[in-house]
Amino acid sequence: MSIYRVLIVDDSQHAREAMIVILAEDDDYEVVGIVSSGEEAIAVTEQLMPDLILMDIEMQGMGGLEATRIIKLQYPYVKIVMITVSDDVAHLFEALKQGAQGYLLKNLSPSTWLAYLHAIMRDDAPLSRELAYQILKEFPISVANEDDPIPLTTREREILNWVASGMTNKEIAAQLGISDQTVKNHLKNILQKLHLENRVQLTRYALDKGLVNRKAGLFPKRKRL
Repeated sequence: MSIYRVLIVDDSQHAREAMIVILAEDDDYEVVGIVSSGEEAIAVTEQLMPDLILMDIEMQGMGGLEATRIIKLQYPYVKIVMITVSDDVAHLFEALKQGAQGYLLKNLSPSTWLAYLHAIMRDDAPLSRELAYQILKEFPISVANEDDPIPLTTREREILNWVASGMTNKEIAAQLGISDQTVKNHLKNILQKLHLENRVQLTRYALDKGLVNRKAGLFPKRKRL
């Protein structure tokens, strides 16, 4: 079983201590660094090469958004989860545009934190519907160029659509009558074919290529599981 090396970035001592306590409940996580600013986060990431960074959005000095942008440019492999007290969708969407994989509110329960972080590390954390709509508004209607064929099979396009609707691998598997692992393998193929990294980028791709049914609200309705 993999042990994920975690860097905590927050200028609040109370918040840092709370995150340490939460992560200590799960043997899959090891806190390898604790810093209080964006500048420190950039320097320590180079030294420690963590698997996961928990990054506060608002800090004195360089904030979490700018630190995330710089870190993702230099170390695209690292997963960054933004930590915030606000559920402002526009703010969180900006974090995702800077390269973050997800976000957590500080007032959520420890069990919710750990479940979400595991989903992030498995590349199985869905977008909320609010954030999906935010992405929808940010990108103009576009139709795929016939001279630039999309290299996906019918099943892969179907899975791409469900991913963009905010469904997890498990929900997609139940929807299509296939195994979770089959969905995961399809997603790996899709990401490799499109040279993308995560679900956020897949959603943006689907919108940019005109693969989303905008008139139907956002995406097709889910089948009851």
